Amino acid sequence: MKNKLILTLLLLTSLLQAQDKKESFSFTLKQAIEHAVQNNYSAINANRDVEAAKQKKWETTTIGLPQINGNVGYQNNFQIQRSLVPAEFFGGQPGEFAEVAFGTKHNMAASATLSQLIFDGSYLVGLQSAKTYLKISENAKVKTAQEIKEIVINSYGNVLLADESILILEKNKKILEKTLSDTREIYKNGFIEEENVEQLQITLASINSSLENVKRQKRIALDMLKLLLGINLDNDLTLTDKLDTLTQSNVDLNLLKEEFNVSNNIDYQIGQNLLTSKELLLKLEKSRSLPSLGANLNFGYNAFSDTFTFLNQNQKWLNYSNLAVGLNIPIFSSGGRSARTQQAKIALEQSKTQLTETEQKLKLQFEKAKSDYEFSLEQLATSKSNLNLAERIENKNQIKFKEGLSSSFDLTEAQRQLYAAQQNYLQAMLDVINKKAALEKLYNKN
Repeated sequence: MKNKLILTLLLLTSLLQAQDKKESFSFTLKQAIEHAVQNNYSAINANRDVEAAKQKKWETTTIGLPQINGNVGYQNNFQIQRSLVPAEFFGGQPGEFAEVAFGTKHNMAASATLSQLIFDGSYLVGLQSAKTYLKISENAKVKTAQEIKEIVINSYGNVLLADESILILEKNKKILEKTLSDTREIYKNGFIEEENVEQLQITLASINSSLENVKRQKRIALDMLKLLLGINLDNDLTLTDKLDTLTQSNVDLNLLKEEFNVSNNIDYQIGQNLLTSKELLLKLEKSRSLPSLGANLNFGYNAFSDTFTFLNQNQKWLNYSNLAVGLNIPIFSSGGRSARTQQAKIALEQSKTQLTETEQKLKLQFEKAKSDYEFSLEQLATSKSNLNLAERIENKNQIKFKEGLSSSFDLTEAQRQLYAAQQNYLQAMLDVINKKAALEKLYNKN
Protein backbone atom coordinates (compact mmCIF):
# COMPACT_ATOMS: atom_id res chain seq x y z
CA MET A 1 0.00 0.00 0.00
CA LYS A 2 2.83 2.33 0.91
CA ASN A 3 4.63 1.61 -2.39
CA LYS A 4 1.46 2.34 -4.39
CA LEU A 5 1.09 5.67 -2.61
CA ILE A 6 4.69 6.62 -3.42
CA LEU A 7 4.24 5.68 -7.08
CA THR A 8 1.05 7.73 -7.27
CA LEU A 9 2.79 10.77 -5.78
CA LEU A 10 5.69 10.41 -8.23
CA LEU A 11 3.27 10.16 -11.16
CA LEU A 12 1.37 13.26 -10.05
CA THR A 13 4.66 15.15 -9.62
CA SER A 14 5.82 14.23 -13.12
CA LEU A 15 2.46 15.27 -14.58
CA LEU A 16 2.61 18.63 -12.81
CA GLN A 17 6.17 19.18 -14.06
CA ALA A 18 5.08 18.35 -17.60
CA GLN A 19 2.26 20.86 -17.32
CA ASP A 20 4.67 23.50 -16.06
CA LYS A 21 6.82 23.04 -19.17
CA LYS A 22 3.81 23.45 -21.46
CA GLU A 23 3.74 26.85 -23.15
CA SER A 24 0.92 28.88 -24.66
CA PHE A 25 1.18 31.03 -27.78
CA SER A 26 -1.19 33.58 -29.28
CA PHE A 27 -0.55 35.03 -32.74
CA THR A 28 -2.04 37.27 -35.36
CA LEU A 29 -1.12 36.23 -38.89
CA LYS A 30 1.63 38.83 -39.02
CA GLN A 31 3.06 37.65 -35.72
CA ALA A 32 2.87 34.04 -36.85
CA ILE A 33 4.88 34.85 -39.99
CA GLU A 34 7.51 36.74 -37.99
CA HIS A 35 7.81 33.87 -35.51
CA ALA A 36 8.07 31.26 -38.27
CA VAL A 37 10.77 33.13 -40.18
CA GLN A 38 12.91 33.03 -37.02
CA ASN A 39 11.98 29.66 -35.55
CA ASN A 40 10.97 27.40 -38.42
CA TYR A 41 13.37 24.46 -38.70
CA SER A 42 14.18 25.17 -42.35
CA ALA A 43 14.73 28.87 -41.56
CA ILE A 44 17.15 27.99 -38.76
CA ASN A 45 19.20 25.82 -41.11
CA ALA A 46 19.09 28.50 -43.82
CA ASN A 47 20.67 30.92 -41.34
CA ARG A 48 23.33 28.33 -40.60
CA ASP A 49 24.01 27.92 -44.32
CA VAL A 50 24.69 31.65 -44.57
CA GLU A 51 27.07 31.52 -41.61
CA ALA A 52 28.82 28.51 -43.15
CA ALA A 53 29.18 30.44 -46.44
CA LYS A 54 30.76 33.36 -44.55
CA GLN A 55 33.27 31.00 -42.99
CA LYS A 56 33.95 29.45 -46.41
CA LYS A 57 34.63 32.90 -47.82
CA TRP A 58 37.13 33.62 -45.05
CA GLU A 59 38.75 30.21 -45.55
CA THR A 60 39.32 31.05 -49.21
CA THR A 61 40.70 34.47 -48.28
CA THR A 62 43.27 32.98 -45.91
CA ILE A 63 44.88 30.99 -48.73
CA GLY A 64 46.56 34.19 -49.94
CA LEU A 65 47.57 35.34 -46.45
CA PRO A 66 50.84 34.43 -44.70
CA GLN A 67 50.99 30.88 -43.36
CA ILE A 68 53.27 29.84 -40.48
CA ASN A 69 53.90 26.19 -39.67
CA GLY A 70 56.13 24.75 -36.96
CA ASN A 71 57.71 21.32 -36.84
CA VAL A 72 59.50 19.40 -34.09
CA GLY A 73 61.05 16.00 -34.81
CA TYR A 74 63.02 13.42 -32.85
CA GLN A 75 64.88 10.44 -34.31
CA ASN A 76 66.39 7.50 -32.38
CA ASN A 77 68.91 5.60 -34.51
CA PHE A 78 69.06 2.44 -32.38
CA GLN A 79 70.84 0.81 -35.31
CA ILE A 80 72.89 3.37 -37.25
CA GLN A 81 73.09 2.71 -40.95
CA ARG A 82 76.60 1.70 -42.10
CA SER A 83 78.41 2.53 -45.31
CA LEU A 84 81.45 0.97 -47.05
CA VAL A 85 84.57 3.06 -47.76
CA PRO A 86 87.95 2.00 -49.16
CA ALA A 87 90.02 0.43 -46.37
CA GLU A 88 93.19 2.09 -47.61
CA PHE A 89 91.85 5.39 -46.17
CA PHE A 90 92.50 3.90 -42.76
CA GLY A 91 95.77 2.11 -43.61
CA GLY A 92 94.18 -1.03 -44.96
CA GLN A 93 94.92 -2.96 -48.10
CA PRO A 94 93.90 -1.51 -51.47
CA GLY A 95 90.77 -3.11 -52.85
CA GLU A 96 89.35 -3.83 -49.43
CA PHE A 97 86.46 -1.93 -47.79
CA ALA A 98 85.79 -0.95 -44.23
CA GLU A 99 82.39 -0.51 -42.54
CA VAL A 100 81.82 2.98 -41.22
CA ALA A 101 78.77 4.36 -39.34
CA PHE A 102 77.99 8.05 -39.88
CA GLY A 103 75.82 10.03 -37.52
CA THR A 104 74.72 9.92 -33.90
CA LYS A 105 72.24 7.74 -32.09
CA HIS A 106 69.92 10.64 -31.16
CA ASN A 107 68.85 13.47 -33.51
CA MET A 108 66.40 16.30 -32.86
CA ALA A 109 65.21 19.15 -35.06
CA ALA A 110 62.90 22.13 -34.64
CA SER A 111 61.87 24.44 -37.48
CA ALA A 112 59.39 27.13 -38.50
CA THR A 113 58.29 27.97 -42.05
CA LEU A 114 56.67 31.17 -43.24
CA SER A 115 55.01 30.79 -46.64
CA GLN A 116 53.36 33.47 -48.74
CA LEU A 117 51.45 33.17 -51.99
CA ILE A 118 52.59 36.05 -54.20
CA PHE A 119 50.52 35.46 -57.31
CA ASP A 120 48.05 32.79 -58.39
CA GLY A 121 45.27 33.50 -60.87
CA SER A 122 43.08 30.71 -59.50
CA TYR A 123 43.26 32.28 -56.03
CA LEU A 124 41.89 35.59 -57.32
CA VAL A 125 39.03 33.77 -59.02
CA GLY A 126 38.46 31.77 -55.84
CA LEU A 127 37.91 35.00 -53.88
CA GLN A 128 35.24 36.09 -56.35
CA SER A 129 33.64 32.64 -56.25
CA ALA A 130 33.46 32.73 -52.44
CA LYS A 131 31.55 36.03 -52.62
CA THR A 132 29.15 34.56 -55.17
CA TYR A 133 28.69 31.45 -53.03
CA LEU A 134 27.75 33.70 -50.11
CA LYS A 135 25.20 35.55 -52.28
CA ILE A 136 23.67 32.22 -53.35
CA SER A 137 23.32 31.18 -49.70
CA GLU A 138 21.73 34.53 -48.84
CA ASN A 139 19.33 34.13 -51.77
CA ALA A 140 18.43 30.66 -50.56
CA LYS A 141 17.68 32.13 -47.14
CA VAL A 142 15.36 34.73 -48.69
CA LYS A 143 13.62 32.08 -50.78
CA THR A 144 13.17 29.89 -47.71
CA ALA A 145 11.64 32.83 -45.82
CA GLN A 146 9.24 33.53 -48.71
CA GLU A 147 8.15 29.91 -48.90
CA ILE A 148 7.67 29.76 -45.14
CA LYS A 149 5.57 32.93 -45.26
CA GLU A 150 3.30 31.54 -47.98
CA ILE A 151 2.88 28.18 -46.25
CA VAL A 152 2.16 29.85 -42.89
CA ILE A 153 -0.51 32.03 -44.53
CA ASN A 154 -2.12 28.94 -46.06
CA SER A 155 -1.96 26.95 -42.82
CA TYR A 156 -3.19 29.86 -40.68
CA GLY A 157 -6.11 30.26 -43.09
CA ASN A 158 -6.92 26.53 -42.96
CA VAL A 159 -7.27 26.71 -39.18
CA LEU A 160 -9.53 29.77 -39.45
CA LEU A 161 -11.56 28.01 -42.15
CA ALA A 162 -12.06 25.03 -39.85
CA ASP A 163 -13.09 27.34 -36.99
CA GLU A 164 -15.70 29.09 -39.13
CA SER A 165 -16.93 25.77 -40.55
CA ILE A 166 -17.43 24.42 -37.03
CA LEU A 167 -19.43 27.50 -36.02
CA ILE A 168 -21.65 27.29 -39.10
CA LEU A 169 -22.19 23.53 -38.78
CA GLU A 170 -23.09 23.88 -35.12
CA LYS A 171 -25.53 26.66 -36.00
CA ASN A 172 -27.06 24.56 -38.79
CA LYS A 173 -27.24 21.57 -36.45
CA LYS A 174 -29.08 23.57 -33.81
CA ILE A 175 -31.62 24.91 -36.33
CA LEU A 176 -32.11 21.49 -37.88
CA GLU A 177 -32.60 19.83 -34.49
CA LYS A 178 -35.32 22.38 -33.73
CA THR A 179 -36.98 21.72 -37.10
CA LEU A 180 -36.76 17.96 -36.58
CA SER A 181 -38.27 18.25 -33.10
CA ASP A 182 -41.19 20.33 -34.41
CA THR A 183 -41.67 17.95 -37.34
CA ARG A 184 -41.86 14.96 -34.99
CA GLU A 185 -44.61 16.67 -33.01
CA ILE A 186 -46.53 17.38 -36.20
CA TYR A 187 -46.08 13.74 -37.26
CA LYS A 188 -47.33 12.49 -33.89
CA ASN A 189 -50.48 14.55 -34.42
CA GLY A 190 -50.94 12.86 -37.79
CA PHE A 191 -50.61 15.92 -39.99
CA ILE A 192 -47.57 14.76 -42.03
CA GLU A 193 -46.04 11.49 -43.13
CA GLU A 194 -43.15 9.79 -41.33
CA GLU A 195 -41.00 10.19 -44.43
CA ASN A 196 -40.67 13.91 -43.66
CA VAL A 197 -39.12 13.07 -40.28
CA GLU A 198 -36.78 10.50 -41.80
CA GLN A 199 -35.58 12.91 -44.44
CA LEU A 200 -34.62 15.46 -41.78
CA GLN A 201 -32.90 12.72 -39.76
CA ILE A 202 -30.70 11.91 -42.77
CA THR A 203 -29.72 15.55 -43.14
CA LEU A 204 -28.94 15.84 -39.41
CA ALA A 205 -26.77 12.71 -39.49
CA SER A 206 -24.85 14.18 -42.41
CA ILE A 207 -24.27 17.43 -40.51
CA ASN A 208 -23.06 15.55 -37.41
CA SER A 209 -20.63 13.56 -39.51
CA SER A 210 -19.32 16.69 -41.24
CA LEU A 211 -18.97 18.48 -37.91
CA GLU A 212 -16.82 15.70 -36.40
CA ASN A 213 -14.72 15.54 -39.56
CA VAL A 214 -14.05 19.30 -39.50
CA LYS A 215 -13.05 19.11 -35.82
CA ARG A 216 -10.51 16.44 -36.68
CA GLN A 217 -9.25 18.51 -39.61
CA LYS A 218 -8.84 21.52 -37.32
CA ARG A 219 -6.62 19.55 -34.95
CA ILE A 220 -4.45 18.41 -37.84
CA ALA A 221 -4.31 21.91 -39.36
CA LEU A 222 -3.38 23.41 -35.98
CA ASP A 223 -0.59 20.86 -35.48
CA MET A 224 0.67 21.57 -38.98
CA LEU A 225 0.80 25.28 -38.18
CA LYS A 226 2.67 24.55 -34.93
CA LEU A 227 5.23 22.54 -36.89
CA LEU A 228 5.72 25.43 -39.32
CA LEU A 229 6.11 27.88 -36.44
CA GLY A 230 8.71 25.69 -34.75
CA ILE A 231 6.43 25.16 -31.75
CA ASN A 232 6.21 21.91 -29.83
CA LEU A 233 3.01 20.09 -30.78
CA ASP A 234 2.09 19.71 -27.09
CA ASN A 235 1.96 23.48 -26.59
CA ASP A 236 -1.22 25.55 -26.89
CA LEU A 237 -1.71 27.85 -29.88
CA THR A 238 -4.45 30.47 -30.27
CA LEU A 239 -5.10 32.43 -33.46
CA THR A 240 -6.39 35.96 -32.84
CA ASP A 241 -7.24 36.97 -36.42
CA LYS A 242 -10.66 36.19 -37.88
CA LEU A 243 -11.26 34.87 -41.39
CA ASP A 244 -13.59 37.67 -42.51
CA THR A 245 -11.39 40.55 -41.26
CA LEU A 246 -8.30 38.88 -42.69
CA THR A 247 -10.05 38.50 -46.03
CA GLN A 248 -11.05 42.16 -46.17
CA SER A 249 -7.47 43.25 -45.40
CA ASN A 250 -6.27 41.13 -48.34
CA VAL A 251 -8.60 42.72 -50.89
CA ASP A 252 -6.19 44.98 -52.77
CA LEU A 253 -7.13 46.04 -56.29
CA ASN A 254 -4.01 48.21 -56.58
CA LEU A 255 -1.91 45.06 -56.46
CA LEU A 256 -3.34 44.05 -59.83
CA LYS A 257 -2.11 47.31 -61.38
CA GLU A 258 1.55 46.96 -60.34
CA GLU A 259 4.17 46.20 -62.97
CA PHE A 260 6.07 42.94 -62.64
CA ASN A 261 9.85 43.38 -62.62
CA VAL A 262 11.31 39.91 -63.08
CA SER A 263 14.71 41.00 -61.77
CA ASN A 264 13.16 41.54 -58.31
CA ASN A 265 12.05 37.92 -58.11
CA ILE A 266 14.27 35.75 -55.90
CA ASP A 267 14.26 32.82 -58.35
CA TYR A 268 15.60 35.09 -61.08
CA GLN A 269 18.25 36.47 -58.71
CA ILE A 270 19.32 32.92 -57.86
CA GLY A 271 19.56 32.19 -61.59
CA GLN A 272 21.72 35.27 -62.10
CA ASN A 273 24.09 34.20 -59.32
CA LEU A 274 24.32 30.72 -60.80
CA LEU A 275 25.22 32.32 -64.12
CA THR A 276 27.92 34.36 -62.38
CA SER A 277 29.29 31.17 -60.82
CA LYS A 278 29.56 29.58 -64.27
CA GLU A 279 31.37 32.67 -65.56
CA LEU A 280 33.83 32.39 -62.70
CA LEU A 281 34.31 28.70 -63.41
CA LEU A 282 35.32 29.57 -66.98
CA LYS A 283 37.60 32.28 -65.65
CA LEU A 284 39.16 29.76 -63.27
CA GLU A 285 39.96 27.31 -66.05
CA LYS A 286 41.56 30.07 -68.08
CA SER A 287 43.61 31.20 -65.06
CA ARG A 288 45.18 27.75 -64.77
CA SER A 289 47.41 28.58 -67.75
CA LEU A 290 48.97 31.51 -65.84
CA PRO A 291 52.14 31.06 -63.77
CA SER A 292 51.98 31.04 -59.97
CA LEU A 293 54.57 32.55 -57.66
CA GLY A 294 55.20 31.76 -54.00
CA ALA A 295 57.90 32.18 -51.36
CA ASN A 296 58.98 30.30 -48.23
CA LEU A 297 61.18 31.45 -45.35
CA ASN A 298 62.57 28.62 -43.21
CA PHE A 299 64.35 28.87 -39.86
CA GLY A 300 65.34 25.96 -37.60
CA TYR A 301 67.74 24.19 -35.24
CA ASN A 302 69.29 20.71 -35.29
CA ALA A 303 70.91 18.83 -32.43
CA PHE A 304 72.87 15.53 -32.39
CA SER A 305 74.04 13.32 -29.52
CA ASP A 306 74.96 9.71 -28.74
CA THR A 307 72.90 10.03 -25.55
CA PHE A 308 69.58 11.82 -24.93
CA THR A 309 70.87 15.19 -23.72
CA PHE A 310 68.50 17.52 -25.55
CA LEU A 311 66.99 18.85 -22.34
CA ASN A 312 70.40 19.84 -20.93
CA GLN A 313 71.42 23.50 -20.96
CA ASN A 314 74.82 22.72 -22.45
CA GLN A 315 73.33 20.84 -25.41
CA LYS A 316 74.61 22.37 -28.61
CA TRP A 317 72.02 23.37 -31.20
CA LEU A 318 72.95 24.18 -34.81
CA ASN A 319 70.77 26.76 -36.48
CA TYR A 320 69.98 27.21 -40.14
CA SER A 321 67.74 29.45 -42.29
CA ASN A 322 66.89 29.82 -45.95
CA LEU A 323 64.63 31.71 -48.31
CA ALA A 324 63.01 29.95 -51.25
CA VAL A 325 61.07 31.47 -54.13
CA GLY A 326 59.21 29.23 -56.54
CA LEU A 327 57.71 30.04 -59.93
CA ASN A 328 55.43 27.43 -61.46
CA ILE A 329 54.88 27.86 -65.22
CA PRO A 330 52.30 25.63 -66.95
CA ILE A 331 53.76 24.70 -70.34
CA PHE A 332 52.01 21.70 -71.85
CA SER A 333 49.01 19.67 -70.60
CA SER A 334 48.28 17.58 -73.72
CA GLY A 335 45.07 19.55 -74.27
CA GLY A 336 43.69 18.90 -70.77
CA ARG A 337 43.36 22.57 -69.88
CA SER A 338 41.72 23.33 -73.19
CA ALA A 339 39.17 20.54 -72.68
CA ARG A 340 38.27 21.82 -69.21
CA THR A 341 37.92 25.35 -70.57
CA GLN A 342 35.56 24.16 -73.32
CA GLN A 343 33.46 22.29 -70.75
CA ALA A 344 33.22 25.48 -68.67
CA LYS A 345 32.11 27.41 -71.78
CA ILE A 346 29.36 24.87 -72.46
CA ALA A 347 28.21 25.03 -68.82
CA LEU A 348 28.08 28.84 -69.11
CA GLU A 349 25.92 28.69 -72.22
CA GLN A 350 23.60 26.20 -70.50
CA SER A 351 23.28 28.55 -67.55
CA LYS A 352 22.36 31.44 -69.87
CA THR A 353 19.64 29.31 -71.45
CA GLN A 354 18.32 28.28 -68.03
CA LEU A 355 18.16 31.92 -66.94
CA THR A 356 16.15 32.81 -70.05
CA GLU A 357 13.83 29.89 -69.34
CA THR A 358 13.44 31.01 -65.72
CA GLU A 359 12.54 34.52 -66.87
CA GLN A 360 9.85 33.25 -69.24
CA LYS A 361 8.43 30.87 -66.63
CA LEU A 362 8.24 33.64 -64.04
CA LYS A 363 6.36 35.90 -66.45
CA LEU A 364 3.89 33.09 -67.11
CA GLN A 365 3.54 32.36 -63.39
CA PHE A 366 2.89 36.04 -62.74
CA GLU A 367 0.10 36.18 -65.34
CA LYS A 368 -1.50 33.09 -63.84
CA ALA A 369 -1.12 34.32 -60.24
CA LYS A 370 -2.58 37.69 -61.21
CA SER A 371 -5.49 36.01 -62.94
CA ASP A 372 -6.08 33.66 -60.00
CA TYR A 373 -6.13 36.55 -57.54
CA GLU A 374 -8.50 38.57 -59.71
CA PHE A 375 -10.77 35.53 -60.05
CA SER A 376 -10.71 34.96 -56.28
CA LEU A 377 -11.97 38.51 -55.74
CA GLU A 378 -14.77 37.92 -58.23
CA GLN A 379 -15.64 34.61 -56.58
CA LEU A 380 -15.75 36.29 -53.18
CA ALA A 381 -18.41 38.73 -54.38
CA THR A 382 -20.33 36.01 -56.23
CA SER A 383 -20.28 33.52 -53.35
CA LYS A 384 -21.43 36.20 -50.92
CA SER A 385 -24.34 37.06 -53.17
CA ASN A 386 -25.20 33.37 -53.62
CA LEU A 387 -25.08 32.87 -49.86
CA ASN A 388 -27.60 35.65 -49.32
CA LEU A 389 -29.89 34.10 -51.93
CA ALA A 390 -29.51 30.62 -50.45
CA GLU A 391 -30.36 31.94 -46.97
CA ARG A 392 -33.53 33.58 -48.26
CA ILE A 393 -34.53 30.45 -50.20
CA GLU A 394 -33.95 28.21 -47.18
CA ASN A 395 -35.89 30.59 -44.92
CA LYS A 396 -38.86 30.61 -47.33
CA ASN A 397 -38.85 26.80 -47.49
CA GLN A 398 -38.76 26.64 -43.69
CA ILE A 399 -41.91 28.73 -43.55
CA LYS A 400 -43.61 26.72 -46.32
CA PHE A 401 -42.70 23.43 -44.65
CA LYS A 402 -44.09 24.53 -41.28
CA GLU A 403 -47.30 25.67 -42.97
CA GLY A 404 -47.56 22.40 -44.88
CA LEU A 405 -47.11 24.04 -48.29
CA SER A 406 -43.95 22.10 -49.20
CA SER A 407 -42.44 18.70 -48.50
CA SER A 408 -39.32 17.78 -46.56
CA PHE A 409 -37.60 17.09 -49.89
CA ASP A 410 -37.97 20.71 -50.87
CA LEU A 411 -36.70 21.86 -47.47
CA THR A 412 -33.77 19.41 -47.56
CA GLU A 413 -32.77 20.57 -51.02
CA ALA A 414 -32.85 24.20 -49.90
CA GLN A 415 -30.78 23.30 -46.83
CA ARG A 416 -28.18 21.47 -48.89
CA GLN A 417 -27.99 24.43 -51.22
CA LEU A 418 -27.48 26.71 -48.21
CA TYR A 419 -24.78 24.49 -46.69
CA ALA A 420 -22.92 24.38 -50.01
CA ALA A 421 -23.18 28.18 -50.35
CA GLN A 422 -21.81 28.61 -46.83
CA GLN A 423 -18.77 26.44 -47.56
CA ASN A 424 -18.24 28.10 -50.93
CA TYR A 425 -18.18 31.51 -49.27
CA LEU A 426 -15.69 30.37 -46.63
CA GLN A 427 -13.48 28.83 -49.31
CA ALA A 428 -13.73 32.02 -51.38
CA MET A 429 -12.47 34.05 -48.42
CA LEU A 430 -9.55 31.65 -47.94
CA ASP A 431 -8.74 31.76 -51.67
CA VAL A 432 -8.42 35.55 -51.58
CA ILE A 433 -5.84 35.28 -48.80
CA ASN A 434 -3.89 32.45 -50.44
CA LYS A 435 -3.94 33.86 -53.98
CA LYS A 436 -2.72 37.23 -52.79
CA ALA A 437 0.13 35.53 -50.93
CA ALA A 438 1.15 33.69 -54.11
CA LEU A 439 1.10 36.94 -56.12
CA GLU A 440 3.10 38.85 -53.51
CA LYS A 441 5.69 36.08 -53.49
CA LEU A 442 6.33 36.70 -57.20
CA TYR A 443 6.56 40.44 -56.57
CA ASN A 444 9.08 39.67 -53.80
CA LYS A 445 7.08 41.71 -51.30
CA ASN A 446 7.95 41.42 -47.61
